[in-house]
Amino acid sequence: AGAVAQAFLDLHGITIKSYTLALGGVWVRGFDPEEALKNRFECPDAEALERMKERIRKIKDKGDSLGGVVEIRAENVPPGLGEPVFDKLDAELARALMGIGAVKAVEVGAGCAAASITGRENNDAITPVGFETNNSGGILAGISNGDTIITRVHVKPIPSIALEQNTIDQEGNPAVISTRGRHDISAIPRINPVCRAMTALVLADHLLRQRAIG
Repeated sequence: AGAVAQAFLDLHGITIKSYTLALGGVWVRGFDPEEALKNRFECPDAEALERMKERIRKIKDKGDSLGGVVEIRAENVPPGLGEPVFDKLDAELARALMGIGAVKAVEVGAGCAAASITGRENNDAITPVGFETNNSGGILAGISNGDTIITRVHVKPIPSIALEQNTIDQEGNPAVISTRGRHDISAIPRINPVCRAMTALVLADHLLRQRAIG
């Protein structure tokens, strides 16, 4: 379904890309979109990628799992998509992304960082050629403003791990469980294309609604 939605968005020049910003507590320090195309983790920082791989090796040896953060960027989205109250574009995107298994939080634009800065710092000043910044993540008052739409998902560690964990049996008695077999260390990078697909579905839906109204 996401592929079909993206095919429709392609007709309007809308592209959606995803980047792994953090994995197992290892964060990127630089951001090179071209670098993200060269590795399966879609990490835009070559140095951070090596630290992520090392982190994965250590956790795998322990039989544990890792979480991380994925950023999704939708470019060339026309202004006017969304509604001011009940069908806000950012709310619809958050709803769709939160519907993905393992996603525990969604940010738009500056996200949680906006709570620690002033209004002056957070406002995206308008110039004759566009916005100076994009703290809004391309969405103002629930409606796309023509800037790049930026969202981030925070992904929890996969719960199926080889390490023993406390649980209970069918009778409610204390027990210990350990999940054996082949399991991914993290939902990243498998979750990345799912995030793009969900974003494509939401944008395609709102683009169709805009065209119908127009």
